[in-house]
Amino acid sequence: MEQSQDLSALLPNIANQMRGLLSSLHLAAAQAIPAQAREQDPALDAKAAVLDQSFYRLLRLVNSLSSAEYLAAAQPAALRDADLVKLIGEVCESAGDLAEMLGIHLKFICAMERRICAVHAGTMEQLLYHLLSNALKFTPAGGTVTVELKKSGETLRLTVSDTGCGIPPERMAHLFDGCFQPGHPTPAPYGLGLGLPLCRAIAEKHGGSITVESAPGKGSRFMVTLPDRQLGSQLSDIPSVYNGGFSRPLLGLADALPSDAFAVRNLE
Repeated sequence: MEQSQDLSALLPNIANQMRGLLSSLHLAAAQAIPAQAREQDPALDAKAAVLDQSFYRLLRLVNSLSSAEYLAAAQPAALRDADLVKLIGEVCESAGDLAEMLGIHLKFICAMERRICAVHAGTMEQLLYHLLSNALKFTPAGGTVTVELKKSGETLRLTVSDTGCGIPPERMAHLFDGCFQPGHPTPAPYGLGLGLPLCRAIAEKHGGSITVESAPGKGSRFMVTLPDRQLGSQLSDIPSVYNGGFSRPLLGLADALPSDAFAVRNLE
């Protein structure tokens, strides 16, 4: 336990150093392969898109390392009133075109035009992108990912469901465990296994919870339940997750998208 706590404290410092190096590398690459040259040479643009995708994936990993301390901390999130319908709708709208590149239809269902709720907007956006990224990765072309927000008693329920391959029963029991837990399987490529543990931490720091229903071949359905409450504070939906000038939709979905999504026309 003590070693795990020490590691959780150390990882954010490592992440900060990696972030600085990554920013320098990305700037150097942009200067070596300027946007104008990419626009005039499709073959060059395709190669540069693979490089850009790698930068986005690396930054996503670095942000996951930064989250280790957040996972271990006991204090609740700093909440402010925000329009949750608008926040979720904007994420789904920006992710929808990217999902189409995979041949997947992404839809948002909500009967409410507006719902002011006490949330930490930046981490809620992060939670949604994690769930969308997983859904897109495991849903084949022709499938559907559905995001729904509805009121249920004194709570709000956000669900992300897909028509993908589903989750094997043996993985369900440890789905929300951190990658540093004993017996945790080796992280998948481009991931540290912190996405779903972070989603659980975000939900719990909002006073809520996250559960999942899934079966092999029948898709998955993640359900996030949040208290339907307001604090009377100033409205805010400014995200706090570091993106360093990178596109937030591309950053949030970097692991699920094809390299074509990082062509120069999508990065401008």
